[in-house]
Amino acid sequence: MKKLILTSIIFSFLFFHFQNLFPQDSKDALSVIYNRKSVRNFTGEAVSKKDLDKILKAAMSAPTAVNKQPWSFVVVTDRKTLDKLADTLPSAKMLYKAGAAIIVCAIPEKAMEKMTEFAIIDCSLAGENILLAIEALGLGGLWTAAYPSPERMNSIRNILEIPENIIPLNVIPIGHPEGETKPKDKFKPENIHWGKW
Repeated sequence: MKKLILTSIIFSFLFFHFQNLFPQDSKDALSVIYNRKSVRNFTGEAVSKKDLDKILKAAMSAPTAVNKQPWSFVVVTDRKTLDKLADTLPSAKMLYKAGAAIIVCAIPEKAMEKMTEFAIIDCSLAGENILLAIEALGLGGLWTAAYPSPERMNSIRNILEIPENIIPLNVIPIGHPEGETKPKDKFKPENIHWGKW
């Protein structure tokens, strides 16, 4: 009996001690991918700098052609600036209640062969990593397009003082979700071709 009690105490100690060594604020990769969804309703609560740093690190972990990393990110947390962006972007009205936004910017002259297409592809991969990190952290977000609309890109450039040679690819509102949004099941076997078309 004493051995059983002692074993239970040791096991409890080890469990509570070692569980703190592993992050509890994220989900496994496939769960994050399968559960990613576009969240449009937010509480208005701020997004922490700690979470934004994690999201940006995920963004910069994306692959790029010959590792050129032709990207830059504008992080907006100021309420007035978020509201200005919401005023001018027809598909981003949820910014009024978002706690933050990340604008993914493509820099063509940094891309492989200085090609705009490579910059946009590379930055799209970074954008997807942002969305997956948001999901993993239990936050909400979605991709709202700026590129290829000249009006939207110019609005963003003017508000955020982005140089003309930089492409604001998208605005990703981020916040604490209000209500429940469920992921869509997009798996369609008819879109798969095994071996050849």
